[in-house]
Amino acid sequence: MANTFSALYYHIIFSTKNRTRWIAPEIEERVWTYLGGIAREKGFTAIRIGGVEDHIHVIAGLSPAWAPSKAVQFLKGGSSIWIHDTFSKLAEFGWQDGYAAFSVSKSQLSDVVNYVARQREHHRIKSFQEEYRAFLDKNEIAYDERYIWG
Repeated sequence: MANTFSALYYHIIFSTKNRTRWIAPEIEERVWTYLGGIAREKGFTAIRIGGVEDHIHVIAGLSPAWAPSKAVQFLKGGSSIWIHDTFSKLAEFGWQDGYAAFSVSKSQLSDVVNYVARQREHHRIKSFQEEYRAFLDKNEIAYDERYIWG
């Protein structure tokens, strides 16, 4: 086969350091937009970005050459520098080490995109910790509660 064809979509989740509520509603759209710009600049597609004060969700389309870990490295690193430079009150801002990444089939992509679009509504009834555990459990990922939030 002379060509490579792929449809690789990921649902990536990461939180602010210690889940501190740094991303206030009045700046969140700017943060999401900046993250989308990082994706464009690096050559992958941010299909939807959203979240609340203490974490974000990124739905990304990656080529086979991209490891999700590399995409997250660019998103976190670039946005952290920009947040420090742009928002003087966020000098202590940081992203938590680690992340979660789940593959998403094309047939489920619109449902996941809609889920991310409704984050504020969703988190009125479920905390980030509950949501994160539910994703890990649904995807049958073993974890030790002692280390998941460290």
